[in-house]
Amino acid sequence: MIHFLKTLRTMAFTILLCAQILPANSRAEDLPHPAPTSSLDRGFTGLYNLDFAGAQRDFSSYQLQHPDDPMGPVSEAAGFLFSEFNRLGVLEAQFYEDDKAFDNRPEVTPDPELKQKFLNAISRAENSAHARLTKDSKDRDALLALTLAAGLQADYFALIEKRNFPSLHFTKEASQRGQQLLAVCPDCYDALLATGFSKYIIGSMAAPVRWILHLGGLPSDKQGGIADLQTTAARGHYLAPFARILLAIAYVREKDKPRALQLLADLRRDFPGNTLFPREIAHLESTR
Repeated sequence: MIHFLKTLRTMAFTILLCAQILPANSRAEDLPHPAPTSSLDRGFTGLYNLDFAGAQRDFSSYQLQHPDDPMGPVSEAAGFLFSEFNRLGVLEAQFYEDDKAFDNRPEVTPDPELKQKFLNAISRAENSAHARLTKDSKDRDALLALTLAAGLQADYFALIEKRNFPSLHFTKEASQRGQQLLAVCPDCYDALLATGFSKYIIGSMAAPVRWILHLGGLPSDKQGGIADLQTTAARGHYLAPFARILLAIAYVREKDKPRALQLLADLRRDFPGNTLFPREIAHLESTR
């Protein structure tokens, strides 16, 4: 279980979520999501459609238009990470229904050139964010970029290199940055994705392990984690689709395949270029 805990910590995109918690009678998978409006929006839509080259063109365009915004390079880093996930089949592994199957998944070989590009983009984002925070400690975009940068690194080390201690370090940092962001921007609820899935996973573990990880600063709340993901999925901007993917994974692990299938069907409709969704739908339907 420890390996699984460290993998799905904060997947990548901890960005802007609007306003309020889901109404009690609403489901995240029922709510509409806006069409892309900026080059940054288009870039993330490209990522979810597995159009990595197109996404990077959009992220490059955004950086030319907004050279001082750390969201440009951190989004570029997200593009590198997602392309490596796709090449290595990382996300498919997250749909394993038990931890033994997950732990026994094949080893993967990272691309060292892509890793360097990823780390360079992270470094540029962090430098830009810290420069902005020296002028305004409540700069929302800077805090957002730092939250995302930590989450991306947590996922790289856990999902690709299987280095658990660095992953936990960056997971904790992402959670802290997300809380800083929410303190100055209460309606930036995408920060909840920095902790939502880890809260769910840790909350699913045996009490002694939960206690140890809690002492290390990692939250444990299974139902609260699912609620955070539902909020992001329902009200999110860049991160809403990824929150829906994580919810589908959680539903698979909770043996609620109908809800997982509904989420995946909606994702397949919204992102027809993504081949992961039809494959996982076929797999889940074959095991019902």
